[in-house]
Amino acid sequence: MTRLDAIDLKILAILQAKGRITNAALAARVNLSPSPCLARTKRLQEAGIIAGYGARLDLTRLGETLIVFTEVTLEDHRAENFRIFENGIAGFAHVTECHLISGGYDYLLKFTCRGVQDYQDTISRILDAGLGIEKYFSYVVIKSPIPERPAPIGRITG
Repeated sequence: MTRLDAIDLKILAILQAKGRITNAALAARVNLSPSPCLARTKRLQEAGIIAGYGARLDLTRLGETLIVFTEVTLEDHRAENFRIFENGIAGFAHVTECHLISGGYDYLLKFTCRGVQDYQDTISRILDAGLGIEKYFSYVVIKSPIPERPAPIGRITG
């Protein structure tokens, strides 16, 4: 694990919120000159802590969008069953998140679809794919009062 100091943590927090910030502006915000700031950022990237950069989209501006969370329970719980499910579900572009969960079911999936029919068509294809699903429950998102936001770096790292 890479050792992080307070400046590294500041860099991570700022980049999470403003991924397009220039190196010069980032350096000024963390009280470094641009060259050492860039070196730290590259070190964080090489260590895999910064996994990538991207844009957050407002999908509602692109057309009708339906978000569905789906709980999935597998028929069997051997390592091979989990591997089959994970490899198979990765092939479905509508599945935008997949989490192995403890508790009453095995996986929590997030689907991003055009609408209810698009979701139903996708879940039918998943069931037909033979991924070992015993049962599933779907929850349609009505409203997202707290959209995706940066992780609380300071709270996580102590």
